[in-house]
Amino acid sequence: MVPRIGVIGGGIFGEMHLRAFTQLQRDGKAELVGLADLNEELLAKRKKDYGVEGFTDYMDMIEKAEPHAVTVVTPDFLHRKITLDCLKAGRHVLVEKPLDVTVEGCREMIEAAKEKGLILQVDFHKRYDPYHQELEKLVAEGKLGEIEYGYAHMEDRIEVPRDWFPAWAPKSSPGWFLGVHMYDLIRWVIKSNGAEVTASGVKKKLKGIGVDTYDSIQAKILFESGASFTVDSSWIMPDGFEAIVNQGIRMVGTEGMMEVDSQNRGAESCFSSTGMQTHNLGFFKEGKTKAGEPFFAGYGIESIQDFAFNVAHLLNGGALDDLKGTFADGTDGLEVTKIAVGVHTSLETGAPVKLSDL
Repeated sequence: MVPRIGVIGGGIFGEMHLRAFTQLQRDGKAELVGLADLNEELLAKRKKDYGVEGFTDYMDMIEKAEPHAVTVVTPDFLHRKITLDCLKAGRHVLVEKPLDVTVEGCREMIEAAKEKGLILQVDFHKRYDPYHQELEKLVAEGKLGEIEYGYAHMEDRIEVPRDWFPAWAPKSSPGWFLGVHMYDLIRWVIKSNGAEVTASGVKKKLKGIGVDTYDSIQAKILFESGASFTVDSSWIMPDGFEAIVNQGIRMVGTEGMMEVDSQNRGAESCFSSTGMQTHNLGFFKEGKTKAGEPFFAGYGIESIQDFAFNVAHLLNGGALDDLKGTFADGTDGLEVTKIAVGVHTSLETGAPVKLSDL
């Protein structure tokens, strides 16, 4: 049996979900049965491009299209209600990061999924980057020794909050939109949860153009293992920067170190129309099959498709326990949200935050 999947949210990243499941549908590994979005014009475009049935009400999609599973690709602060509605309706759910912007919301989702015996998966796609997987493997093998400290950064061009999401960027921050990727990546690699957070941030550039949110956030995270990491996140890189996102991670242990430059993978170009560019084909690559059909690849696609494979495992007689530890689940989402809430609480109070208090 192949999973029937519906997508909730058809915007910029929602299209990645449509690409992922359209490809699986062509390969006979999933069926894309619906897209829910409030924007009727967008629904019409997505139907034309992907042949997907459109709904303006996600519960209407669940009732009429009867998906086994849904993916939630909406702004962060809308995740909680939608996810709970879908879980209570008996659907497996993949939620784009973060799981929720509150600790209470994450716990509520976890309990709802547990009660129904459903998959609650979070799309932390940095785990699927083969370079990050190599880092995780080497740390697990002890090649770096005991991890003592490290640094990670993730920075978007200013067009993201200014042009892509100006309406809801004030309800988010670079910590929620970008930082959570790195908070999860670090804790996944070193196999330790956050213990204490101290953070500072700046509101200047975006506030000056009418988008009232942080330009940048600097977080110092102490993990239960004793490792200490600094994570910088921002979304005010200049328009002329050569990539949408600048990102990387560095870890130092008692026996070694490793760095991953996730922005410049070695492919550069310069055109009169765009200027200098670097290309992250590891995240997303689009091409054609020999039959001339669209083909999508990269860890940004694979992390979404992994959800379909997990659902298929259950539909074909497998147990949820079989999948334990193979994907980012609700508990992972909760631990990352704890760090992010700690970061934002520290921003407001100017004091360190013990995550055990959350």
